[in-house]
Order: sequence, then structure tokens, then C-alpha cells
Amino acid sequence: MYRYDEMRNSVTSRTSYNPHRVSVSLHRCFVAFVLFAWLPGSSASGQDLVAGEIIDRVVCAADPSQSYALYVPKQYTPSRPWPVIFAFDPGARGRVPVDRYQAAAERYGYIVAGSNNSRNGGTEFPKVLAALTNDVASRLAVDPKRVYLAGMSGGARTALGVALASKAIAGVIASSAGYPDTNVRRTLSFPLFATAGTEDFNHLEMRKLDRALTSPHRLAIFDGGHVWLSSELAMQAIEWMELQAMKSGLKPKDDAEIDRLLAARVAALGSGTDKDTFRALQAIAEDFQGLRDVSAQAKRAAELGGDQAVRAALEAERDEDSREDGMLREVDTLTARLRSPNRRAVLEQLRQKWMDLSAKAKSDVDSAERQLARRVLSALSADGTTDEEYRKIIAEYRLARGGPQ
Repeated sequence: MYRYDEMRNSVTSRTSYNPHRVSVSLHRCFVAFVLFAWLPGSSASGQDLVAGEIIDRVVCAADPSQSYALYVPKQYTPSRPWPVIFAFDPGARGRVPVDRYQAAAERYGYIVAGSNNSRNGGTEFPKVLAALTNDVASRLAVDPKRVYLAGMSGGARTALGVALASKAIAGVIASSAGYPDTNVRRTLSFPLFATAGTEDFNHLEMRKLDRALTSPHRLAIFDGGHVWLSSELAMQAIEWMELQAMKSGLKPKDDAEIDRLLAARVAALGSGTDKDTFRALQAIAEDFQGLRDVSAQAKRAAELGGDQAVRAALEAERDEDSREDGMLREVDTLTARLRSPNRRAVLEQLRQKWMDLSAKAKSDVDSAERQLARRVLSALSADGTTDEEYRKIIAEYRLARGGPQ
């Protein structure tokens, strides 16, 4: 069970959602951006923008109702095109993603623009996207072959919706949410770097996405909840995208950079023999294939993959995912029975489940069980029920919100 409705509201309203119609409109406005950005005579001077500092609000020249936060790397020059990240926050906080990507953007030479208008529940996203992309392209030298999208929660669904509708996206970085629909994909036409917290209510969704995809992708799990990725993870995401760009020919191979990244990844492995080491070895073999000889890492990964303890740990993860899925479905089934003749008994069953989850979620000791309970409670708290008595149960046991976004 996925909690899609709350997140996909960033693209259109809940009652009028139509994946096909939304994809078509997103595709059209993005194609318009690509054509506009490289029409003869379009400006790319960026002389009115300060490089090396985050600008909280740049007003779109063609549409003053739209604005965005912006970061231009210190070494920027209009004499060559630069990769760009267009970022979407579910609460229209453009500076938040720009702040998270600033260090990576400076190191690897990316322009980053975060919309101040894109938000969950918004119904004019094509307008937001067109204003954002066209304005950035009119001010700065954007590389049309290296356009990246990033988003968190509903913003991630928005970013993926655009990428799925267009062939002009070089990559997507999706934090705490996946596709804007429930379709399962085996392959994507663009590389995907995804993140999720251990207490994120979309943690299960992101793990399912990771297991289903066979095209280039990476899932990074961090300690935390339903929030933007950290600056450290943003650096990892951009480094991964740099490798993908070199492998696909979008960027010339940089031998020194490849060697540095590989050495750092190998050094971080240590001598572990657990499932995390197995996954890290697999990732190195996949990420550097075609760039460096990673046969030693591939061989070690294969050996660990056959280790009984590693296999048992991986199976335990899948079992936990199935258990989480079952818990959510069970509560959904009970909720659907609230209008039955046994309403009082159903409410008591729901109260008991919320009470049990709340007790586990409030444990003083962090554990997989505590994390699972907190994820399930957070997911269930998104229920838009109109049943007043059930809403009181939810209000009584739901987790307090807070923490960095």
C-alpha cells in the first residue's frame, strides 16, 4: 500500500488527477523550455546574478508571480554551457534544496534553481515549470544535454513526472517519494538517485522501487524521517550523476576524478562481510563498470552474495518489508469496515493497533522494530478519513511532527 495521494497533489488536485493528461502537459512545457533556451539571440549572460552565493528570490522576468532560489558556482562563465538542477520542494521553499545542493554544485560546477511556487496541492505546475526553466535559461548558459531534476516528497513525484514525460532529462534525484502514479517500472530512460529515511513513511515504496528497477539507479537509506537529503548525501548523488554522465558520454571522462571517487569508495568498504558491504561492493562494480577494472569488487560481491549470513540478512529485510506492507493493508481493511454493523468493534480494533504501534514507536531504544512502527504510524496518519471517531484515535496516537526538512 502506497500513500500516493498526499504526495502527487504537487502536480494536480486529488480529485482531478489524470496521469496521462499531466504527463502530456509537463512534456509540452519542458520541450518549450529546451527550444527557448537555445533559440538564437537568447540571453545567457547572467551578469545581474551574484556567483558563489545563494540568492533567495529571483523573480521570473516573463511572469513576476513566479520566483526561485538560485545558486551559481563561483567559477561560472557564460562562455560555456553548465549542467543545471531544477529542484522542487513540497512547500514551495526554494532555498531548502538549493542549500542542500550548494556544496556539490560548487565542487562539480552545477547551477541549482529551487522553485518558490511548486507545492503540494498546486494546480498550475506546468506554468511553474515553464517560468522557472525559461527564466534560468534566459539568464545563464545552461547545457540542454545535462538538465537534472530534484525533489522531495511531492516534489520528487513532480520531478519524476516531468522526466517520464520527456527524453531531455539527464537524471533525477528523488528524496522520500517515487513515481507520480502506481505503475511499476523495470527500466527508465534516465539514471535515478533516490533517498529515504529509516523512519520515512515512503521507505517501503522506495525499497520496492529499488528492487524493481534494472536500469541505472541507486537508493541511499539514512537515519531519519520524511525529509530532504543532507548536503553529504547530495554530494554523493552528484558524484554518482557525474559517473553516469561520463559513462553515457554526456561528459568527457575525467581520469583523475574517476580514480579519486573509486579510491574513496573502496577505502570506505573496510573488511566487512555483512549485507551492507555486499551492497556497497555491488554498487562499486555497477557504477564504475566501463570506467575502471572493478572485477575484484565484483568477485568479492559474488562471494558475499553466497554467504549464508548475508543471504539470511537480506531475506530478513524482505520479510520486514512484507510485514510492514501487511500491517498497512490490515489497518486499511479495518478502516473500510467502519460503516459495517460491527462499527464499535472495528473502532476498538483500530484503537488497539494504534496503541500498540505508538508504544513501540516511543521506545527509548532505537531498533528496526521502533523504526518500522514509526514508519507505519506516519503512513497511517496521512489517512484522509472523515470519520470523526477514527480521526480522534489518529490524533491521539499519531507521532508529533518536527525536525529538519
